[in-house]
Formats: sequence, structure tokens, C-alpha cells
Amino acid sequence: KESNGPTDSYAAISQVDRLQSEPESIRKWREEQKERLEQLDANSRKQEAEWKEKAIKELEEWYARQDENLQKTKASNRVADEAFYKQPFADVIGYVAAEEAFVNDAEDIFPGTEWERVAQLCDFNPKSSKQAKDVSRMRSVLISLKQAPLVR
Repeated sequence: KESNGPTDSYAAISQVDRLQSEPESIRKWREEQKERLEQLDANSRKQEAEWKEKAIKELEEWYARQDENLQKTKASNRVADEAFYKQPFADVIGYVAAEEAFVNDAEDIFPGTEWERVAQLCDFNPKSSKQAKDVSRMRSVLISLKQAPLVR
């Protein structure tokens, strides 16, 4: 085999010649630099391991707090739910009442009352609505349809 440049054995020999021809102070500095870099690498690996341990501990603590908060929320929801259903006339309060009223009204369907029933399900008070979107156009359309339903 022929090649234009030096082979690996020639490169190794030239490197040895270069190292031998270096002054003592440069060789000493190179060794000290190598030791310093090894020490910095060891310190960074040690610090990285400490950070990982710290992160794992903090993550475990966060999961424990989240689980504790979840358990507290579940317990308070159970208590509130039990208290709600222990009230007299609980079946008439809140969503249950609205749903029952809607079902009862559904049985009395008369032509032209569809939009009145839809309007009963909607909250037309703009201040009580906590939506970020502007629903005033939809509200005005529903009110106008309630007042003057479409004729077929």
C-alpha cells in the first residue's frame, strides 16, 4: 500500500519527538493542567450527583404534598357531599332541581315554546358569568328568539 501522508507509526514517532523536544516548563504546565481539568471534572460529577439527589428529594416532597392536598380535597368534598344530601329537600336544590324542572317541562311541549325552554337553561346575567369570552351576541340572539320565535 502506498499513501501520500505518513502512516500511523510515523504520526506516533513525530508525536514522541515533539514531546521530547518540549521544554521542561511546558511539560510541567501540561501535566498540571491535566490534573486541574481532571479535578474539575471530578468536582462537576460530584456536584451533578448532589443536584440529582436534591432534585429527587424535592420531587418526592412535592408528590407527597400533592397527594396530601388531594386527600384533603377528597375528604372535604365527601363531607360537603354528605352534608348536601342530608339536607331536607336536597333533591330540589341546585342542578338536580334545574334538571327535574327541565324534564317536567319537556313533557309539556307546545309549539313556539322551544326558545323559552332554551332561555330557562341559559344565564342571562352578564355579571354573574365568569367566562373570558364575550357572549353578549349569543345572549341577545337567544333573548330575541325567546320574545319572537321563528315561524315555520
